[in-house]
Amino acid sequence: MMRVTGTTLAGVPTPTAKLDQACAGAVDDARAAIMDEHVGDHLGVAAEGERVVTHYFDCTLPGYRGWRWAVTVARAPRSRHVTICETVLLPGDEALMAPAWVPWHERLQPGDLGVGDLLPTRADDERLTPGYVLSDDPGVEEIAWELGLGRSRVMSREGRAEAAQRWYDGDHGPEAPISVGAPANARCGMCGFYLPLAGSLRQIFGVCGNLFAPDDGRVVSADHGCGAHSEVLIEAVAPVEELPTVYDDGDLEPVVVSRSAGSVADDEPAESYGHS
Repeated sequence: MMRVTGTTLAGVPTPTAKLDQACAGAVDDARAAIMDEHVGDHLGVAAEGERVVTHYFDCTLPGYRGWRWAVTVARAPRSRHVTICETVLLPGDEALMAPAWVPWHERLQPGDLGVGDLLPTRADDERLTPGYVLSDDPGVEEIAWELGLGRSRVMSREGRAEAAQRWYDGDHGPEAPISVGAPANARCGMCGFYLPLAGSLRQIFGVCGNLFAPDDGRVVSADHGCGAHSEVLIEAVAPVEELPTVYDDGDLEPVVVSRSAGSVADDEPAESYGHS
């Protein structure tokens, strides 16, 4: 008979349970209870309670490295007959496990919502507050009631602060590459195309209305900037006047060219070439 101990597979003692020798010796019965062909070596046995032990076997199924079969057996008092309680496949310390499940509202990222998708908002969303609750933003109070009906919920202080921080730290804030590369005086807050938001957010945010700006139609911070600022002027350069070509003949010396011997004057008949 194989030697068994009252320890778990990891080597941790089980002080509250005494290992039953009859159950611990039922290795073949435990192996036969596993209705699968991918059963490897017997790894050990652990006491689960009085006359209840669990046998562990290696799992040889491809893709299940580090997993182990666990078969729990027990016997009745004063009986030497061991019965099977349950069999289960359990992961070990080196088992390949799927990542922990994350609720959808925690793994959702900006931009995941597509055409036709629905994104329900939780009832306890801290970004929203009931529309009938007075807020600390006059701009919210002005638009909270529309045609006497009103909106059921509006953005809370936490929601506005979260949105403001996200916008300020994003691609439309002062640290965006296009803003850093723009002239220091080309800030959105001083641009004629800058449309301030309502309420408390108007202190730092507005919407760009410049057709030719990369942020057209987007919320930008007042200290954001780009090269399409309404007051950015290109320094005018005076054109170079092209003067007509002038020839200075004041220093020209007229020279009479004499004819050399044998030459024919213009009013004399032409000479023959000396051949027929």
